[in-house]
Amino acid sequence: MTAELAAIIAPVFLIAGIGFVWGRMRLPFDTATITAIATNVSTPALILATLAGLKVGAGALSEMMLAVALTLVGFGVAGGLALLLFRMSLRAFLTPMMMANVGNMGLPLCLFAFGEEGLALGIACFAVNAAWHFTGGIALVSGRMTFRTVLRTPVIHASLIGIALMATGTALPAWLQNTLDVLGGIAIPLMLIALGVSLASLEARSLREGAVVAVLRLSVGLCVGFAVAELLSLEGAARGVILIQSAMPVAVFNYLFAAAYEQRPGAVAGSVLISTAISFLTMPFLLLFAMGRL
Repeated sequence: MTAELAAIIAPVFLIAGIGFVWGRMRLPFDTATITAIATNVSTPALILATLAGLKVGAGALSEMMLAVALTLVGFGVAGGLALLLFRMSLRAFLTPMMMANVGNMGLPLCLFAFGEEGLALGIACFAVNAAWHFTGGIALVSGRMTFRTVLRTPVIHASLIGIALMATGTALPAWLQNTLDVLGGIAIPLMLIALGVSLASLEARSLREGAVVAVLRLSVGLCVGFAVAELLSLEGAARGVILIQSAMPVAVFNYLFAAAYEQRPGAVAGSVLISTAISFLTMPFLLLFAMGRL
């Protein structure tokens, strides 16, 4: 069991650790360019290649998307009530409560824990979260709503095309599938290295508020994920994926949005750092729980 957990967790630790050390050493790293490549090229390629090449039924993906939508509602309601209880700003902290790191950290864990099926279901989760993040998430932080961003988001386009290919049983030409496989293969390493570099460069202020948000994000996330899994009677990889993705730490993107719209960026940075540190410690127990071993 220890060896099995190490095989799942070690790649996440080590690759993110490379990025963290790289950032601390202040070696050249163009975060904007790398993030743009990961977001607009390699991740859409990974999504399309995975969905087009798998035999996971459209029903399973639809069920996962429904589960994710329900968790987002649960995060919003429970997180909002918790923030009101602690008398903390909804505009600054509700988005970090709702938007977990389902990409950089969640996708590798889903892949290593449940294989290609886990990756496909994790991608469905990632797509729904991305759609919400670039619409409702931005609206909560900025105070205004826009759908133009999501219409220009390649991740959403790749997800819709991939689901359509799966639903119709259409295979991509070999040359295109191979190209997408190669491009998609760099997505997870890029995500993890960028995560490490981002964490190394964050400066956390207002640690008390950041700590509160971090603990709430992880605890509320796991409870809501478990409730949704029970409500929908999810089993196997689907249950494991929703538990893993629901319990991920605060996404780094929340800090970028907080900084852009001047919504307590120091405290949000603290929530990213603290929740990520806690999740690294609790990850073995989360995986055991998600895999039905605990």
